[in-house]
Amino acid sequence: MTKYFALLPAAGVGARMAANGPKQYLTVGGKPMLRHAVDAFRASPLVAHTYVVVSPDDGVIDSVLPADLDGVTVLRCGGATRMDSVLNGLRALDGRLGAGDMVMVHDAARPGLTPALIAQLIEGVGDDPAGGLLALPVVDTMKRSTPGADGLSVSAATVPRSGLWSAQTPQMFSYALLLRALGSAPDANAITDDASAVEMLGYAPRLIEGHPRNLKVTLPADIRIAEMYLAYKED
Repeated sequence: MTKYFALLPAAGVGARMAANGPKQYLTVGGKPMLRHAVDAFRASPLVAHTYVVVSPDDGVIDSVLPADLDGVTVLRCGGATRMDSVLNGLRALDGRLGAGDMVMVHDAARPGLTPALIAQLIEGVGDDPAGGLLALPVVDTMKRSTPGADGLSVSAATVPRSGLWSAQTPQMFSYALLLRALGSAPDANAITDDASAVEMLGYAPRLIEGHPRNLKVTLPADIRIAEMYLAYKED
């Protein structure tokens, strides 16, 4: 019987947040962003266990995720890039997960995840061997820019939005497929999400419509938006 596991890479430094520490530990809605994400997986009856990958010298994680927290294991094997952290985490789980077990990789800075969205992803992907991910159809008009005479960006072309989606997480694939995809990726810096590595192997992951509340907190202004969604309780 297929089991579902969560893997959260949380070794980043959050440079764009201009904060004093890693953004996954910033308080949003009363608790660290990482804890919001972890608690969503802990609250889902479909998730067998949650693994969090942090840097070996992380001195904050023990206060956010105590060792006695049920259903969670911290892996101190984070790497230089997001892909490195995910790949190191997968390799650390060798022998604990079966080849066909499903791994849901989720950004630690997406505190708006809910058990309902997790169930939606699992149900939507079903037994598709290519896996899948939460995403949102693009609704805004898209522009491609070019540098203007003053060095500022100007509009060079309008890009048709038909068929464009904005990727979210979790992104879910079998343990064997994800390990192979990331292990064979030519450039860790070019892999901004796990689906892109899987696509390089010729697979077409399913796009399962997510929710705006599952936004990624990247800039300081995003915190207020995330808190707005967190204030609205949703199953």
